[in-house]
Amino acid sequence: MHQDGNDDGHRDASLAGTGVDQPAFLALERELTVLLRRARASQGEMAREVHPDLESSAYGLLVRLDECGKQRATELAAYIGVGKATMSRQLRALEELGLVAREPDPADGRAWLVALTREGHDRVRRVREARRARYAGRLADWDTHEVTELARLLHQLNRGMEK
Repeated sequence: MHQDGNDDGHRDASLAGTGVDQPAFLALERELTVLLRRARASQGEMAREVHPDLESSAYGLLVRLDECGKQRATELAAYIGVGKATMSRQLRALEELGLVAREPDPADGRAWLVALTREGHDRVRRVREARRARYAGRLADWDTHEVTELARLLHQLNRGMEK
C-alpha cells in the first residue's frame, strides 16, 4: 500500500508504462489535491469579502476583469471555461450587486463589453491586496527566489493545462 492508502493492489493495465505510478506523479497528485481543496475554500472566503452575496465561482471572473479590463462576455466565458448561459447568469448577478456594468462594444454594435464598476474595482483590489499579504505572511520564511520559482512553475503548469 502507498503512503496515502489509495492502493488496493489493482493497477489499470492501460496505465502500464506511462509513468503515472512514479513517486513524483503520486506526490504531485496528492499535493495538488490538497492545494485545490484549499483554493476552493479560499475562493469562497474571498468572494464573500468582495460582497456577502457573491458566488464563489464569480470571484475569478472579477479578478480577470481587474487584470485585463473590459472584455466581451464570450471571451470571459471561454477564459473561465463556462457556457454562454452560465456566463449571462453570473454577469446578471454581478450587475445586480453593482460590481460590473455592460456597455456597447464600439467595434461591434451587437456585442457588449463587461467592466468592473468603480465599486467592483475597489472591492476586488482590497481583497486581492489582503490575499497577497496573507501569502507574504505564510511564505515569510521562503527565499524570494523560491517564491519566484513557485510562481514560474505554477504558470508553466497552468499553461500546460490549457492544451
